[in-house]
Amino acid sequence: MSKAVRIHAHGGPEVLAYEDVEVGSPGPGQALVRHTAIGLNFLDTYYRSGLYPAPAGLPLTPGSEAAGIVVEVGEGVDWLNKGDRVAYTLPLGAYCEERLAPADRLVKLQQGISDEKAAAMMLKGMTAEYLLRRTYHVQPGDTILCHAAAGGVGLILGQWAKHLGATVIGTAGSAEKVTLAKAHGYDHVIDYREQDFVAQVKEITGGRLCNVVYDSVGKDTFPGSLDCLRPRGMFVSFGQSSGPIPPFNMGLLSQKGSLYATRPTLFTYIAAREDLEASAAALFDVVEKGVVDIQINQRYALKDVADAHRDLESRRTTGATVLLP
Repeated sequence: MSKAVRIHAHGGPEVLAYEDVEVGSPGPGQALVRHTAIGLNFLDTYYRSGLYPAPAGLPLTPGSEAAGIVVEVGEGVDWLNKGDRVAYTLPLGAYCEERLAPADRLVKLQQGISDEKAAAMMLKGMTAEYLLRRTYHVQPGDTILCHAAAGGVGLILGQWAKHLGATVIGTAGSAEKVTLAKAHGYDHVIDYREQDFVAQVKEITGGRLCNVVYDSVGKDTFPGSLDCLRPRGMFVSFGQSSGPIPPFNMGLLSQKGSLYATRPTLFTYIAAREDLEASAAALFDVVEKGVVDIQINQRYALKDVADAHRDLESRRTTGATVLLP
């Protein structure tokens, strides 16, 4: 038997049950992985609450990223061996001591990447990669705005965007978070609790506004995010920590300057094995070179995951958080 966190009914953090599960042996194309560290993401709370439906229904094991050791491989898996250090991001199933995973979704870890760092950055780091390099290709001289600048994705994105030559503006919700974001690549950070972020962006840019806005907040920052974009700028909505954006008339995009708007997801961008490998390689490269520093600011035992969810949802966390089996 192995331990896992499962949800039998949607609700608050109290529905996260730490219990015994049978894992089994890997089938064709699978690998059995023993986790050493598990990443915590706001996405996990969406599945827990029911905001995002569980593909296979209930009960479900949340969690989208982890690192660990290969224990056993199934038939047809000839590129992994017992003892290999691996990491992954998958839609569900990471909150556990051991799991069966599709081998083609596993990425071998390089010596310079620790298990905790890998677990903390696979989903968040590859999210930053596709946002900066593929959804909107950030170029030297661009001006970008990223909400939740002191969050897990925000801290990675700020450093990476600065390395790409952009002027990087962020928003954060406290003086402490403003300071943290400024230490991670941001040229300007706006405390949205004290200041009107739209007015501040206009002042910072001299009225020229931004090429792209990366928004994981949702309801609370819309439609203000659109007002931070220059004509033909791109609004990238990749999360909704404050709630979903309400339906709006597409004509609003033309009224505000022929804007582009997209709602991407990482799993589309890494669906092909070659895209997964390229995204992970780009992430590992900037981390190993010291361009991006992965900040693990909180650690919880897996059995205490409900406390981790409460702290995450109340915005008491910064940077990355890992769960330790």
